[in-house]
Amino acid sequence: MTKQRTPITIRQAGVEDDERLASMARETFVDSFAADNRPEDMAAYLEKSFDPIIQAAELAEPSSLFLIAETGDRPVGYARLREGLAPPCIKAKKPIQLARLYARKPWIGSGVGAALMTACIDQAAGRRCDGIWLGVWGRNARAIRFYHRWGFEQVGTQPFLLGNDRQTDLIFWLPLMVPP
Repeated sequence: MTKQRTPITIRQAGVEDDERLASMARETFVDSFAADNRPEDMAAYLEKSFDPIIQAAELAEPSSLFLIAETGDRPVGYARLREGLAPPCIKAKKPIQLARLYARKPWIGSGVGAALMTACIDQAAGRRCDGIWLGVWGRNARAIRFYHRWGFEQVGTQPFLLGNDRQTDLIFWLPLMVPP
């Protein structure tokens, strides 16, 4: 049984969401990874990735789309899709990357991840993408289980630099049916 409290709505983020996204991104990244990484590596990554100025630039990228999950006016999770180059193991004509998908800790297991994933798949299909790829840390068992439940399969690996710590991400792929 899920612990959903109130209905979850998904909306597209705008440039005015830069501070909200930066705050939520820092919070969810720390909740997800701080226990398994060195504080100095976490601090370095957070500084280069989740400042409101950085979020504003990412929000302004034409190839980037942020979705915010909310209950009422309270943000409870977010996702980022990004069109562009994919790793060589992705054999597709028009792939899209699921660059981030996070729920705030109290909302994990409440349907936020499912609502965001459904919205991401809908967005990818609407853009006529033939699949979604993502990188997930090989030690993030909960996320790996989540992606497997959605039909993603591992197709490769790639390096991921967290501060000064070189880690390995698993590359997952979900093919989508694109109508002719």
